[in-house]
Amino acid sequence: MTQPRYDVIAIGNAIVDVMAPCDDGLIDELGLNKGGMTLVDTDRANELYDAMGPAREISGGSAANTLAGLSAMGAQCAFIGQVAQDQLGAVFAHDIRAVGIDFDTPPRAGDPPTARCLIFVTPDAQRTMNTFLGASQYLPASALDEEAIGGARVLYLEGYLWDPEEPRAAMRRAIETARNAGREVAFTLSDAFVISRHGDDFRQLIEGGLIDILFANHVELAALTGEDDFEAGIAALEGKVPVLVVTRSEKGAVAVSGGERAEVAAEPTEVVDTTGAGDLFAAGFLYGHVNGEPLERSLRRGAIAAAEIISHYGARSEVDLAALMAEKLG
Repeated sequence: MTQPRYDVIAIGNAIVDVMAPCDDGLIDELGLNKGGMTLVDTDRANELYDAMGPAREISGGSAANTLAGLSAMGAQCAFIGQVAQDQLGAVFAHDIRAVGIDFDTPPRAGDPPTARCLIFVTPDAQRTMNTFLGASQYLPASALDEEAIGGARVLYLEGYLWDPEEPRAAMRRAIETARNAGREVAFTLSDAFVISRHGDDFRQLIEGGLIDILFANHVELAALTGEDDFEAGIAALEGKVPVLVVTRSEKGAVAVSGGERAEVAAEPTEVVDTTGAGDLFAAGFLYGHVNGEPLERSLRRGAIAAAEIISHYGARSEVDLAALMAEKLG
């Protein structure tokens, strides 16, 4: 096997996050699903944008956020995702390249426009996401750089992108490409609503041995396994994936691999905005994994990265993550 060109290559939604603080009254007035993620169409996206207060626009998307964290820690990364040939598409491309991530997917001409996620952040730090998927739903298999996928140590896939048909087919093709090249496939379940729609697909991927690293939170674990008890959920998946990583919010995280189990507590921090917590946890863990670190140390990296992200608005780090890791881990 050739030496990997990348540590991690990811396929995900190419989204620009539009984020604004709000009170619970506005959440109720707009009929939003507090703390969840809801897909919206163009009209609803415009309605919600008009209702927002002063907002920050930050390039985002779950897998792209994970890569930004990995790149900040020193990993070599590439991203595959679809933007439109418009202003937000240019913003996304510039932002992701500016943090050291290779991004060569050609922009798509015409409608729909580049995806955006309208995020309402309440005083309890819960983020309520309303996502207009736009152009990101139209990532074709023909846009895949199969040489790059085969040359990455880990292919990381975002569950959110499994919903639309075209990128789902592209991700299946990418899994085949990675596995044919002897590379690892990591998958994040993203949200319980995704599992409610595509859980059978995910279970088939797992049963078929196509997933090497599975990321879930405790809610997603229950949705996937049908087990409300946390330990029963772990037991249901243990052995079916080589590496299982489950986060539990303030209760920390658990990883199971090859009969070994590791647990870490959540890092203490002031919670301002939970946007991107899972994305950055995955970044920390994957950085440890691709560098051959033990399960517990990889989990600690994830917990440290997640704590930094939730201490401020937005899903991109505001400190030097590599220096933070060195300070915390020695």
